[in-house]
Amino acid sequence: MRTIQFREAICEAMSEEMRRDESIYLMGEEVAEYNGAYKASKGMLDEFGPKRVIDTPIAELGFSGIAVGSAMNGNRPIVEFMTFNFSLVGIDQIINNAAKMRQMSGGQFNMPIVFRGPTASAGQLGATHSQAFENWFANTPGLKVVIPSNPYDAKGLLKSAIRDNDPVIFMESEQMYGDKGEVPDGEYTLPLGVAEIKREGTDVTIVSFGKIIKEAYAAAEELAKDGISCEIIDLRTVRPMDQETILKSVKKTNRLVILEEAWPFGSVSSEITYMVQEKAFDYLDAPIQRITTADTPAPYSPNLLKEWLPNASDVVKAVKKVAYKK
Repeated sequence: MRTIQFREAICEAMSEEMRRDESIYLMGEEVAEYNGAYKASKGMLDEFGPKRVIDTPIAELGFSGIAVGSAMNGNRPIVEFMTFNFSLVGIDQIINNAAKMRQMSGGQFNMPIVFRGPTASAGQLGATHSQAFENWFANTPGLKVVIPSNPYDAKGLLKSAIRDNDPVIFMESEQMYGDKGEVPDGEYTLPLGVAEIKREGTDVTIVSFGKIIKEAYAAAEELAKDGISCEIIDLRTVRPMDQETILKSVKKTNRLVILEEAWPFGSVSSEITYMVQEKAFDYLDAPIQRITTADTPAPYSPNLLKEWLPNASDVVKAVKKVAYKK
């Protein structure tokens, strides 16, 4: 397989689907003339023209509403937010219209919209540009929430998201657009709602998603030196959540650590913890441990930001705690 960047995988997924279906179009800030703020739509304006690759004003509420209306009229829009921090301006259209229109119309209107862009922190961007809202959107019935961690998954999942008849929140990372990975030349899709075991293990299950899963990989390598075998599950889709894969792994390892780049209160890890204790309590040999950001706005200072973010050392400590190792 060839090796391409994460941004190229995103671009390929959108371009391939737009060639397949003329009702699909892309709009957002700087997606056309500038080739995307992160160059994830490079060359698409030249291929598809200004009617299908559309630069918008800085008006997220407006163009999110346009997406809802055009989806009701048979189109399949892809909306790019320069960051999901900016989606808060358009969240009324996402939560109150996109997520609810199928139910409120008695099934008369599908909502085949993909809202995509970067999530969580990307370095020293300050408190208002470093937030993870996966749990916010996942809390809303009617929305599907996808967070890929590598180019292969990103392309396959985005193609499935674009084909889906429900609104999908597709969350990437500014710090992953340059990541490289193997992606096949041929056509492929990955189903939404299916997690993947990225590393087989026997002693502890680690569940994570998005770019922070890299810290789990680093921790697993370190823990292997101490004879601790970690099984790593990449959720890939937060909603719908693949509970079966998590439960099967926990029943094998009897221990669970959850790693997430978000605030602790009402987090995705909270939901997983409740689900596991309800459905696999008797299999647990230790209390579940979760690792999140600190429960504060993201700091700007590099020293404080380092302390605020979860890291591999935090994962090592949590795994040793559930394994009763020092």
